[in-house]
Amino acid sequence: MSRIDAVIFDCDGVMFESRKANLAYYNRILEEFAYPLVSTEQRDLAHLCHTASSPNVLKNLLREEDISLALSFAATLDYREFIPDMDQEENLVELLEQLSNQYPLAVATNRGKSVLAILDHFDLYSYFSAVVTSHDVEHPKPAPDMLLLAAEKLSVNPENCLFIGDSELDKLAAGDANIQFAGYGGGVSGVISYSNHLELWDYLSSV
Repeated sequence: MSRIDAVIFDCDGVMFESRKANLAYYNRILEEFAYPLVSTEQRDLAHLCHTASSPNVLKNLLREEDISLALSFAATLDYREFIPDMDQEENLVELLEQLSNQYPLAVATNRGKSVLAILDHFDLYSYFSAVVTSHDVEHPKPAPDMLLLAAEKLSVNPENCLFIGDSELDKLAAGDANIQFAGYGGGVSGVISYSNHLELWDYLSSV
């Protein structure tokens, strides 16, 4: 591992368990346009709802002629309605408290503006020097754009950043951005793979 000068977090699956909330959000859109709802048993579609940006999700769920209207409808939804279905990952605050004393931190997420309401609800916004969403770049993950923008906002070279993600989309984005990658939750590997946030602090403290 190269020197780490900044740490970038994905949101869903890293900071929060949000599968239930995300599925409820997209099912609200599907219901509005009279499409079949996505169930947790439809694992590939449910995972898509958890990891991809809204345009990419809706591109896979809706007919092309409905996508623009669905995105407009989605913009009217208040994601705060779905936040009660989210759970903060264990030991996240403890990790942020430790890291923020040593590194500038950022969030880079395929979410749109909803991430700001989420960080505010869980009282986490103050830990981060930058928040980059799918609205800030032309191409969301797996493109490297938002990670490169996060590194720029933190004034750190990409190769000296560590990005924490939980999916192959995250790993691909990190690789193309020449950013070091840590895999959280067991679904994807990285320079470090871990399942409890305190493990990352122990690791970084020892390198």
